[in-house]
This record gives sequence, structure tokens and C-alpha cells, in this order.
Amino acid sequence: MTDTCVIVPTIREWECVREYVANAREYGHLDRLFFVLVTEDFCDAEGMREMLAEEGVEGRVFDGEAREAWYDERGIEAFADLIPAASHAETSFGLLYLWAHERFDYGVFIDDDTLPHDTDYFGQHYRNLAHEGETLAVESDEQWVNVLYQNADEHGLYPRGYPYSAMDEEVRETTESVDHVVASQGLWTNVPDLDAVRILMDGDLRGQAQTRTTREDYGEDFVAATGDYLTVCSMNLAFRREVVPAFYQLPMDDNPWDVGRFDDIWSGVFLKRAADLMGHHVYNGTPLCEHNKAPRSTFDDLNNEVPALELNEHVWRLADDAGADADSYAEAFAAMADALVAHEDDYTNGDFLTYVGEHMRRWLDCLDALTGEQVATPAVADD
Repeated sequence: MTDTCVIVPTIREWECVREYVANAREYGHLDRLFFVLVTEDFCDAEGMREMLAEEGVEGRVFDGEAREAWYDERGIEAFADLIPAASHAETSFGLLYLWAHERFDYGVFIDDDTLPHDTDYFGQHYRNLAHEGETLAVESDEQWVNVLYQNADEHGLYPRGYPYSAMDEEVRETTESVDHVVASQGLWTNVPDLDAVRILMDGDLRGQAQTRTTREDYGEDFVAATGDYLTVCSMNLAFRREVVPAFYQLPMDDNPWDVGRFDDIWSGVFLKRAADLMGHHVYNGTPLCEHNKAPRSTFDDLNNEVPALELNEHVWRLADDAGADADSYAEAFAAMADALVAHEDDYTNGDFLTYVGEHMRRWLDCLDALTGEQVATPAVADD
């Protein structure tokens, strides 16, 4: 029974898919997986299709031309601009594909610069999503949880997207009763997922990090306590179908402000707020993946991040005040979209928040058009 859509954005090392297929085959999950490779017209899409055929797995490859054809077939060509080309945020296309096919109960995001460890990768994600019971919960006096907190006294790392104003937090471990996990975030060894400023502070000009992580840096799996936020990185992430309305990977790179690299970070903030409102949880820890980030200019990443660094310090507070009466992920997302559109703070590039909020509204409209079912019930607030 194929119930899981595995979404891989790739323009580089797509052969990594073979390793994930081999892992799934070894542990007996391959018949559950359908691979969606999201690529570009300048890439070897035919080679990717041949790879899937050689591996004997179900899947499709979508370059730019194939995506345009799919939009036309589904009658949603008016929403094509929601998915930026040649951007990591094109993972949203995979979410649309998942949403259009009701057989998929789960989605998995995998980045093409990762490899699975020698453990049951997909099985662990499935177990995490099915997890129930008293669970280690982490909170801080800054309302933010560093997903690398367990050995932070040794390595001093904070992940990409963690607000600078929330650093030097006081961490408290407690427990929470968990009965519905909606997302399973696997963490990473080798190259940590850091922002450009922190990479520069670590003394690396090639976009990686001098400080690396190992299995020993991680302890017990945990959830971020209800009411606290965390960074969500989509390189190694499984989730339930129900969160798709609140999990749009935001419009980065191809925008008037040249903002990039916050697609999964901000979508994670909105997902966590929505999950809290629904009484659900985001689970963190295993399965680990090996992150083999290719060298590139740290300053290129810095140029993508700088236009939204101030906004990143505040966007979560806008989300935290929205959606208190929401009864669904779609309603929660619509409320957060309205909050971004209506914000009145004088932030640098603050108009980008309005732009993001408008795209969030249209994401819900797109899902409605795709399935013919209304996913967002609240009325749209005035701009």
C-alpha cells in the first residue's frame, strides 16, 4: 500500500535517492513509498526517471516544464507563481502533489545532500508519527527551543533560523502527554544546519562549518513544549497529510526583496503554532541523517538571509498572537496569514511579511481549487 509521498528537491546529487531506496528496501518499507523529484529544465530529468525505473520504485520527476503541464491538467495554472523556480521552496510543489492524491497519508522531505544512517530511516519516522505517551518536553525562558541543546555547552551551536534575541536561554526539561504527533524532524550529523552569520563566526567561508556534529551530540528524542517554538529544517522531515494547509514552504529567492533561506524556518513556526492550537506535537531527534553540504560561498547565503534577519526576530510573535479560535490547520494558517498582512510594525523590508501573508492566503485557495473542497473557512480580513 503506497501511503507516503517522498519529496526530494534536487538540482545536484540526485543519486542519493538510491541510498534511501536501499534503506527502505532493507527494512521493508519500499512498497509504501512514492518518490516525487522536483528539479529544473536545465537538469537531467530523464536520468532521474531512469534511476527510479532501475530501482523499481514508484515515482515521478517534475522539471519546470512538467510542473507547468501538471498545473494545467489540474486547472490551477493561476497559482503557479506560488512555487518559485530553482528554489528550495519548490518543495511546496510536492505538497500540492501529495494533496491531490488522497492515497497519501504521509509526506517525507529529503534534501539531496543527505544520506541515511545505517538504521531504519523510514521506520523510525513512522514510529515517531505514531508515538504516544509521556514524552521528554523541552522549553526555555525565551519561548524557543534549540534543537541542538543536548550538547550545546560543548559545541555552542544554534541552528539556522534560531532568533538571535532568544540565545543564552535557560533550558528546562519536563514531560508532556503526547497523543498525536503531526511532524517528525530528524536531525543531522556532519555539517550542522547553520545560518551564514553563525558559519562566519565559526570561521568558515565555504558555507559549511568548522564545528561538526556526531551521533554523540544527540540524546533522547523530545518535543518542543506547547507554547515554545523551534527551528524546523526540511532536509529530514516526515509529516501527516493533515498539516499540508499550514505547511506551505514560503516564497523565497524570486521576490522583490531577494529574501531566501527562510522557507522551511518560517513554515516551521507556523506549523508549530497550528499544532499547539490543535493540541498536537512536533517530535525531534531520530532518525539522524548525514548532511554532506557542498562547499559554496558563505557570503552568498548571507546575501540571501540579510534582507529578512530583522523579520525573523519578530515573525514568530505575529504567529503567536494569531488563531486562538482556530478549529483546523487551515483556519490557523488563515489567521496567521491575516496577521502578517495586517502588521503595522516598521521593520526593515516589512512589506515582505505582507507579501508572504498574501501568498499564504492564496495557498489555501490553491488547495481548495485542487481538490474542490474548501480548506479555509474564515473570511479574509481587510488589508
